[in-house]
Amino acid sequence: MLNPHQAAVKQLEKVARLLRDKYDDQKQFDRAINKLKQPDRVLTTELIIKTKMGNKHFRAFRAQHDDARGPYKGGIRFHQRVTEAEVKALSTWMTWKCAVTGIPYGGSKGGIIVNPKELTAIELQSLARAYARWLGDNIGPWMDVPAPDVNTNGQIMAWMVDEWQKAKIEKYGTLEENALATFTGKPLALGGSAGREEATGLGGVHILEKLAEKQGWRRKQDVTIAIQGFGNVGYWFAYHADKLGYKVVAVSDSRGGVYLARGLDPMKTLKCKQRTGRVTECHCTSDGCHLNAGQVISNEELLKLDVDVLVPAALENVITEKNAADIKAKFIIEMANGPTTPAADEILVDNQVTVIPDILSNAGGVTVSYFEWVQNLAGYYWPYDEVLAKLKPLMENAFEQMWQIKTEHQVPAREATYMSAVKKVVDALILRGRV
Repeated sequence: MLNPHQAAVKQLEKVARLLRDKYDDQKQFDRAINKLKQPDRVLTTELIIKTKMGNKHFRAFRAQHDDARGPYKGGIRFHQRVTEAEVKALSTWMTWKCAVTGIPYGGSKGGIIVNPKELTAIELQSLARAYARWLGDNIGPWMDVPAPDVNTNGQIMAWMVDEWQKAKIEKYGTLEENALATFTGKPLALGGSAGREEATGLGGVHILEKLAEKQGWRRKQDVTIAIQGFGNVGYWFAYHADKLGYKVVAVSDSRGGVYLARGLDPMKTLKCKQRTGRVTECHCTSDGCHLNAGQVISNEELLKLDVDVLVPAALENVITEKNAADIKAKFIIEMANGPTTPAADEILVDNQVTVIPDILSNAGGVTVSYFEWVQNLAGYYWPYDEVLAKLKPLMENAFEQMWQIKTEHQVPAREATYMSAVKKVVDALILRGRV
């Protein structure tokens, strides 16, 4: 199996073949594509924090892919399986994701190899601060704007922005920009944006609505949805889909899932999970939670359910060539980053499964992060309703651009989305004279 970065490069090469004839100077286009196969830079270090048990060492990364369209932008994940190849791939996908919705960023991604559950609260804060201090001059409002990702949150961003600001003032004596604009996904009390918590999931539901429009789904209660992953993204997708009348019949977490044919209640399910610690204990419908009202299933079984829409909202590479042929859903909305391998994608296309790719479906998060950055730079904050009102047209326009290319060129949705995104980045590189 290809590693994540190899998969990202393979996707880029596939799209390049579809775009090349659109350029008069094809050698210049080829130079741009070759440049985009690797990040502009990959920063690595070993962070050391002091604990009562002695010093602990952690490998850390930051990949900055391309800034032709604006500052680098991307999350920071704390996970024991973080690799350099992974952050390189995720930074590449962030470049395309920002281009898809038209927000003026390039892509980046960071990570630390750590299981945060094994750290005390003090150790976690020390690690977050060490990472921010290490990044130093390599990030900033007009250079690279980090955000939360897997196992990071607003509190960790708050620690990071505080440490980064301290380090800059120690080094230069002053700040020329608002330090709060260096990190997004912060708590509301520290310059965060209203609506950020639910933005990724809600953005995915805007995509679901556009898909329903194209497919002529008038009876939303007949459209069944299975969601793998019930963290922040999966929950808010389920919540907003249910609120609009769609039938969410299955959700899961890392320990397994639950299937309720009549449809589950996302809010009651979340409260039950918070109380019991696992989704498999939560057989919750609109009239309450009842033991054995549903069926306990594995994550693999959830992927194979006979539903209309499958939503992978957990980690990457969960749909592979080993299980792709068993998927019965005819529509997949990717809410995780890179949940489908290239080999699986080919099988899904052959089976006429429409896959709305991650760089479009889950772009709501980075879009509201962009709104947060704009608000920080201006020192002016928008109310919740205004933030969500600004998100919807950007997601809808991005979908329409994709669908137009898909229809015009008779290509799958993934290729159409990448064609839209890659062309915007290549054009920016050419206009800047970098290739």
